[in-house]
Amino acid sequence: MTVRTRFAPSPTGYLHVGGARTALFSWLYARKHGGRFILRIEDTDLERSTQASVDAILEGMEWLGLSYDEGPFYQTQHFGRYKEVIQQLLDQGDAYRCYCSKDELEQLRAEQTANKEKPRYNGKCRHLSEPQPGKEFVVRFKNPVGGAVVIDDLVKGEITISNQELDDLIIARTDGSPTYNLTVVVDDMDMNVTHVIRGDDHINNTPRQINILQALGAQLPLYAHLPMILGSDGARLSKRHGAVSVMQFRDEGYLPEALLNYLVRLGWSHGDQEIFSVSEMIEHFELAAINPSAASFNMDKLLWLNHHYIMNGDPEHVGKHLVWHLERHGLNIAQGPEPANVVAAQRERCKTLVEMAQSSLYFYRDFHQYDDKAAKKNFTADAAQVLANLHDEFVKLPAWETGPLHEVVLKLAETMNLGLGKVAQPLRVAVCGTSASPAIDVTLALLGREKTLARIHKAINFIYSTN
Repeated sequence: MTVRTRFAPSPTGYLHVGGARTALFSWLYARKHGGRFILRIEDTDLERSTQASVDAILEGMEWLGLSYDEGPFYQTQHFGRYKEVIQQLLDQGDAYRCYCSKDELEQLRAEQTANKEKPRYNGKCRHLSEPQPGKEFVVRFKNPVGGAVVIDDLVKGEITISNQELDDLIIARTDGSPTYNLTVVVDDMDMNVTHVIRGDDHINNTPRQINILQALGAQLPLYAHLPMILGSDGARLSKRHGAVSVMQFRDEGYLPEALLNYLVRLGWSHGDQEIFSVSEMIEHFELAAINPSAASFNMDKLLWLNHHYIMNGDPEHVGKHLVWHLERHGLNIAQGPEPANVVAAQRERCKTLVEMAQSSLYFYRDFHQYDDKAAKKNFTADAAQVLANLHDEFVKLPAWETGPLHEVVLKLAETMNLGLGKVAQPLRVAVCGTSASPAIDVTLALLGREKTLARIHKAINFIYSTN
């Protein structure tokens, strides 16, 4: 049997954290077993589905690197097939037309609520033998009245739900359009999905879908319901807890592999291991190792992971992601050092790429003012001579490299009988505009000869004009 999993989001918003984890687990299981991973867009909610949401889902999947083998498939392109299956269920007596009006159903619900009964359809039209021309109707699935549905859930264990708890759900609306539980069943059946991995908010849907699948004589998939993700306050994760959109994490400077590593550990573990490459995730992932209890989202842990990947990732790879953030500042990357070299220089100091980009602006464009506190402390009258001497020595250098640059700074401090900080700090403020940067020799090497000399000259003029 070829394992076939699917991720089936509704395009009514962005790709959120819970959806991304579901996609990741489904993707990992397919990759682990040499199977196929399918992307299906469940866009039958025509009022709420938008192309912008579709684009956000596709963008999120691409950014995370969760490549799909089939799709994306769109449910709105399969209405003919759904209509065919609805008619099949009607023909074989497993569905029926319900002519109850909205007012009748609301009255029924009110009576049941008043009697402290579970609101449900009472089956009034279940045994009608003749159609009622001219009256609007929905189509309901004729749920079995006896027995129970037993789900051998691959995460939560055996779940048993009595059929008496399930009413006859609507599978086609008055306009003939199919409902969620019908479309999901048909798609899973037609796509030969073997494993349905999804959030445990779908547990109530699963027995209904199993009954429809059995009525259609279809092979049942195996089900794995993932525990919900909670915020730090124990409530279900929502917008008020901060970043819940996948692309918001990108915007805030996280690397995709950091988010993947964090998501895979939300409810799944492999011993005490915390850091996983994607290949290690695939190698070790098992549904049986998922904790059925809810997982808690911890932003501090994600930030720690992000810094780990910035520190230990290939600078070329991290640099490609840094470029996106640099360009958001309107920078021309061609007018500065290679981003990979900036990553190597800055990564110890920066936990996010937003922070790294903000700290690296002076590499790519000139600044128009100095940090006020840094200038007051370091741009003394004596600093002008220090900078002038540095300028003269830098001009003589045949090679603009960290070793010779370091030697110039070191020797000048000795010659002028100054502490290294009295030389390096005025130089740093002169070329960066601030008192914080990577090692001064690294900073100068990344800036290049032309920018360094021009900025030193500018700083000397500034000091003379203000002292």
